[in-house]
Amino acid sequence: MSVSRQQRSITERYPAQIFVPLIDAGAVLLSGFLAHCIRFGTLAVHDRFLLAMMIMAIFVVMANFIAGAYVRWRTTRLSNILFRLVAVWGIVALLATSIIYLAEASVRYSRLWLGMTLLFSLGLAAGFRVLVMLLLKSARRSGKNLRGVFLVGPAPNLLKVARSMRKTPGEGFAISGVQRLKEAPDSAFLSCLARRVQDSGAREVWLCLPLEMGGAVREIMHALRHQTAEVRFIPEFQDMRLLNHRISEVAGNFALDLSVTSMGETSRFLKRVEDLVLGSLFLLLSLPACAIIAVILKMQSSGPVLFKQYRMGSNGRRFKVYKFRSMEVHTEADGAVTQARQGDPRVTRFGAFLRRTSLDELPQFYNVLQGRMSIVGPRPHALAHNEYYKDVVESYMKRHKVKPGITGWAQVNGLRGGTEDVEKMRLRVEHDLWYIDNWSLWLDLRIIALTVVRGFCHPNAF
Repeated sequence: MSVSRQQRSITERYPAQIFVPLIDAGAVLLSGFLAHCIRFGTLAVHDRFLLAMMIMAIFVVMANFIAGAYVRWRTTRLSNILFRLVAVWGIVALLATSIIYLAEASVRYSRLWLGMTLLFSLGLAAGFRVLVMLLLKSARRSGKNLRGVFLVGPAPNLLKVARSMRKTPGEGFAISGVQRLKEAPDSAFLSCLARRVQDSGAREVWLCLPLEMGGAVREIMHALRHQTAEVRFIPEFQDMRLLNHRISEVAGNFALDLSVTSMGETSRFLKRVEDLVLGSLFLLLSLPACAIIAVILKMQSSGPVLFKQYRMGSNGRRFKVYKFRSMEVHTEADGAVTQARQGDPRVTRFGAFLRRTSLDELPQFYNVLQGRMSIVGPRPHALAHNEYYKDVVESYMKRHKVKPGITGWAQVNGLRGGTEDVEKMRLRVEHDLWYIDNWSLWLDLRIIALTVVRGFCHPNAF
């Protein structure tokens, strides 16, 4: 889809920062009158309530401006807009109640009126944003409210970006022009580019360049220095496996994060609470089964009840993992770890049952309570396997950015059992990295539920 020079979107003629603050302020005032009518049965609002409404309206507008809630609606998800809106209203509620308390005016204002005013105005403001976003997306899908974009870069990169634009018509970007670039630009190319961008009337220029051509960005920026079009750099990472890639600021410097865990302090805290609560519950429920398994193991074969082995945990730290012993006691060469295989003679009859039903993993709930493992996460592999696969499977070690788990996204998708095939390990790593990149509390609960439903007695478990 292309856009002509003369077309200019309605959001450019009437940007959100012009009329949305008026809508928000009006929502507060209208909600104040409505709440007053419900609480006191009259629209005759006393001056002190009118003053409070005006102050809250000013707070709402100022807080939204400070939070940047009136800009970049085209490239911001509706969920993020609404989340920011709720945060702003929460701050305004805190400010309003604090001022009333410090002014010792609580007896002069109804708490019910204040609560209803904030709640009604939040609903109106949110409803308005939802309606506007739906209308804009509908208009953009029909070819209206488009923002012209001029694409620069190698042909494969341009094709990839163009396909992405077609898949997201609701954002309202359309191609105004294309300039292919195979190698470092020369002066003739730069002059031609500046002229074509000017003639196209594009509102934005997207530099769709591979990372190794990043040096051309400075030259292109210099060539476009007289243009008013916004310029974006959309790097192509080709076969690089990115993890939670995003833009951030560290120590006052701009950073393009390429491989960073998505689990911040809040996420790690929630996951630890999840592990402590569910881990304690599962361990308590499994104690009778653990006692029975321990007795049977002692009766059927000599050797320890528990199998202990060092594995790699979060950030590469080693820890000792616990499992019920499922094999006869045996020795292996230093550094060698022979994976169990179908019909492995080392596996006892009862051990085969434990492995097939995953009951041999029950002692790992103790590892969870220790904080060395999580209920859900990438399965920990033997140290010898890590040493081998880290040079064979790209991004293998990225799976150690989080705590290993008793079960994981790979396991509930059938990637259990032996990994002697490199392709099987590559698929397992891909699933592990997807889990890290998309972690949520809901995803953990889903994986736990799937483990219960389909995780036991899996044909790949032996």
